[in-house]
Amino acid sequence: MADAAAESGVTAVQPLTGGKLILAAILIGMGNFLVVLDTTIANVSIPHIAGSLGVSVSEATWVITSYAVAEAITVPLTGWLSRRFGGQRVFITSYLLFGILSLLCGLSSTLGMLIGARVLLGLAGGTIIPLSMTLLLRIFPPEKASVAMIIWAITTTVAPIAGPILGGTISDNVGWEWIFFINVPVAMAGGIGLLYLFRGQIEEIVKARIDVIGLILMIIWVGALQIMLDEGRNHDWFAANEIRALAIIAAIGFVAFLIWELTERHPIVNLRVFRHRGFVAASLTYSVAFGAFFATVVLIPLWLQQNMGYTATWAGYATGIMGILAVLSSPVIGQFAEKMDARLIVSVGILGLGLISVWRMGFTPDMTFAQMAWPMLATGPFLMMFFIPVTGLCMATVDPDEQADAAGISNFMRTVGGAFAASLVQTGWGGAARENQTELAGAMSQGQATLDAMTAQGMSHGSATAMLTGMVESQSTMLATLNMFAAIAICFAFAAAIIWFAPKPKGPIDMSGGH
Repeated sequence: MADAAAESGVTAVQPLTGGKLILAAILIGMGNFLVVLDTTIANVSIPHIAGSLGVSVSEATWVITSYAVAEAITVPLTGWLSRRFGGQRVFITSYLLFGILSLLCGLSSTLGMLIGARVLLGLAGGTIIPLSMTLLLRIFPPEKASVAMIIWAITTTVAPIAGPILGGTISDNVGWEWIFFINVPVAMAGGIGLLYLFRGQIEEIVKARIDVIGLILMIIWVGALQIMLDEGRNHDWFAANEIRALAIIAAIGFVAFLIWELTERHPIVNLRVFRHRGFVAASLTYSVAFGAFFATVVLIPLWLQQNMGYTATWAGYATGIMGILAVLSSPVIGQFAEKMDARLIVSVGILGLGLISVWRMGFTPDMTFAQMAWPMLATGPFLMMFFIPVTGLCMATVDPDEQADAAGISNFMRTVGGAFAASLVQTGWGGAARENQTELAGAMSQGQATLDAMTAQGMSHGSATAMLTGMVESQSTMLATLNMFAAIAICFAFAAAIIWFAPKPKGPIDMSGGH
């Protein structure tokens, strides 16, 4: 196996022990946390950034889009990069660059400078997400592989929840620049610390040529798709020529990319991992279920701020509470994942998330924070039941030398699933609100009588009309929110069924192939 690993380019990283293992796990997990955190931390800070740089809020949203596009391009390249340069080298280099580029983001004085820095930040961070998974599996002994997946799952799920909380609090009280500055000391310390801990570790590398055409095709179709998803809702989707053009470019580029990569002798993205039925089922489940979860994370803060009067900070608190039981329950779930059929745990976890969406269909405009908190709190354990085993299945169902490719591709599918979900839920929410408003207005047979009664009580006609319109809009938005919760529940049910297309594991998930 060692000879085969050397020939395939798998690193010869040896499992660590004692304090070195604990410290390395913390540093690797923190790197993953920072990168995922930066996908959401800027979302609530956009008004502050726009005001500071003297641009419109619409223009400032490119701070989010640019990072997402760059990250989406780099994530699937991780397998090739780790074979060509070594997983440790790529991870540590990306970690250090992430700190330097975060400093550049915070120092930006123009929107163009900030967007350019965010593109570079996304390129550096894209490799950290999948490589953090593979490196955690390699530094832990084979019998502790589930612990590695728990650490990775916690950092990946808690980070996007913590993003809006930190972003809102920091921007409101310190300044938007500090949402980037806080990355600098952590990333620099993490990179230098891992450089010390991994000294003496030997990595086998394969000096394969660069698949230039495959790289260009991937940049074209992934970039076009991500921009289309991020900007589509701002341009009325396919009513806009630029969105139609992006869709055509993405479709043609994707087909060309598939044909080229499946026939290229040394592809930059190893699509041959899709020959494993277990990987296909696990990665599709991962993508669909994460998309449904991410849609919830996007929808609830928007609804709380626009319909319930919450500030950005308190909307973040309302969402972030789900991380409490997620962290506390993960060790127990990790133990069950070692003993039970992973497909059953994943399916139960996803169905639990779906039932919570059904629970949320009973939300009302006058509900309290406590009533909001209970389903949020209950989300945590089910989220871990889904996240820990499904990522393990993605890695365990491929050959040992394909784990870096599997990590990159499955995380890319998760990223695209989240981007699709975020765009679709916001578009669907707005459309449903308009339709509901039209139906409610048409059903108000006593509307004029209500206005007359309000004016008879001393209100002006304008004030009465505005109040009645506000009530209709509020109810329309509330109904639209419930509609979206129903759609999300259906997506969870679909994802819970997909996982059963994976073959039954012959025993506990074996994720030790990276050793």
